[in-house]
Amino acid sequence: MEYRFCATFSSVFDTFTIVWKETGSELLIQRIFLSDPEHTSEFKALKSFPQIKSGSSLPITSLGDKIQRFLKGEIVRFDLGLLDFTRCSDIQKRVLLVEYDIPRGWISTYKRIANKSGIPNGARAVGNALARNPFPIIIPCHRAIKTNGDLGGFQGGIKMKRALLEMEGIEFSERGKVTTDRIYY
Repeated sequence: MEYRFCATFSSVFDTFTIVWKETGSELLIQRIFLSDPEHTSEFKALKSFPQIKSGSSLPITSLGDKIQRFLKGEIVRFDLGLLDFTRCSDIQKRVLLVEYDIPRGWISTYKRIANKSGIPNGARAVGNALARNPFPIIIPCHRAIKTNGDLGGFQGGIKMKRALLEMEGIEFSERGKVTTDRIYY
């Protein structure tokens, strides 16, 4: 039998909610929801998974703590072992794994990520894959920007994306464009 659970954690950016499933002794994370200016993470989780139950487990509590520390600006490396990629298309999974490898303090562009993922002329496909990233923060999609230095989108909102990048040492021009030469790929 398969059960879905959620746990909500507070952070400096409002709340985030982790949704996971348990099948026997296996625990796999389905989604991480970030609050944004329009909706709380709890609202998003319940809308996407109406049957979930509030729950707790040591791996989820540990992950929630790591995400909280990351959102405070601490250097944290996440393990992909608990993530359930079965809900991702092949292209999205490739993009997410390439995005995961972008180090803290670096950015990349949608176009460069597309090329590294083997998707020629696929900047839009990368943007779409990252817009639906089920594991924000663990897969650091805030490190992807447009070729012209604009931020692009982010599930937690542009203000959060900029704040996360600034915590990682990324600088911005007066017009709000990224001004770093630390471009990965």
